[in-house]
Amino acid sequence: MSTSAQFDFAPLLPAGLPAPAARWTELAKYSFVGGNNDPEQVPVDGLLEAINAVLKREGRNLATYNLAHGPQGYLPLRQFLTEKLKRDAGIACTADEIMIVSGSLQALDLVNHTLLAKGDTVLIEQETYQGSLNRLTRLGVNAVGIPLDGDGIRIDALAAALADHKRRGITPKYIYTIPTVQNPTGSILPESRRAEMLKLSKEYGVPIFEDDCYADLIWNGERPPAIYAMSKHGGVIHIGSFSKSIAPALRVGFIVAPWEIMSRMLPLKTDAGSGALEQMVLSEYCAPHFATHVPRLTRGLRAKLDTLMEALNEQFGTSAEFEAPKGGIFLWVKLPDHVDTMKLYQAALAAGVSINPGPEWSTSKAHSGSRLRLCFASPSHEQIREGVAVLAEVCRKEFGVPARSGNVEKKNG
Repeated sequence: MSTSAQFDFAPLLPAGLPAPAARWTELAKYSFVGGNNDPEQVPVDGLLEAINAVLKREGRNLATYNLAHGPQGYLPLRQFLTEKLKRDAGIACTADEIMIVSGSLQALDLVNHTLLAKGDTVLIEQETYQGSLNRLTRLGVNAVGIPLDGDGIRIDALAAALADHKRRGITPKYIYTIPTVQNPTGSILPESRRAEMLKLSKEYGVPIFEDDCYADLIWNGERPPAIYAMSKHGGVIHIGSFSKSIAPALRVGFIVAPWEIMSRMLPLKTDAGSGALEQMVLSEYCAPHFATHVPRLTRGLRAKLDTLMEALNEQFGTSAEFEAPKGGIFLWVKLPDHVDTMKLYQAALAAGVSINPGPEWSTSKAHSGSRLRLCFASPSHEQIREGVAVLAEVCRKEFGVPARSGNVEKKNG
């Protein structure tokens, strides 16, 4: 068909659509972006066994939407989650307080569409998940960033923001937090701060939206109880995911919420159910294997983090500052102030290295302008070392740092 005769859809598009997508090419040679996990650690054999077993036993239920288990998802998977959440996060909930969703991104959408309208205000960690920020921007919601320190969100700054908004007659719709292995900083909010946040939530009548998607990936396996578990007044919505613990391409996440708000979210889940086969396989695999799989996964991730930090120290020296995260798959790196990571991102991509520039993960472009997020889970140890060396060379050419790359003094030109 001749391209000259193509129909012009442009005049029909409504205002406010996102910019058009670029065509997919491929991942960069050295890819440090996204929430991809370690391909060597996907439990392929266990998933194969699970899929064969569960399909033989229950495959005919695929003829019925939601496997005849209702709109909240496959019951055995929700029952597994009630046990897991009680054991790991201290959350006491029933299967009726859990909804299975298509990854935590759908969880974000459902919570937002239930609670938010254009012009609303939410309080959010200053450095946070890009997917959360982008959604709030598209909804026309005012996202107010609360500064972080090495232990996560600063409660004094949160209290000041809540008081300031109350003075102005504004009640934020929620406080969004990633308290357990924060994205992108990797911090873990201490139990004392969680308790203080709950006091503020109750005092100001502002619920807490707790995103716990990275909570399984803690190096020592020890975490504070979830904020949801600590709440006495019920004003918390909790979301989680199997993307980081099993595999992101499965697209299975979950929401834990009191029925009062769960019942308002359910009518907005209009997709006739998240992928049933994925839920069946996860339930079959996780019940016997989750508790042994995750420690193996985290040991492998910790080793990759060590390789990344060693490579950064070797290639960047003191030009790259970072705190070792307490778990997860990301390292948040600070370069000298004059380095613009939005420009570095473009130059590095041209050299085959993809990074996440800091401003895309922050409400403060000034604070994050020289910062970047590196995902260390997906590349191999060799790719990490090679990719960091290429990144250092690009950074030196573009910004003059590091002056010494790989402990060898370089000359511009």
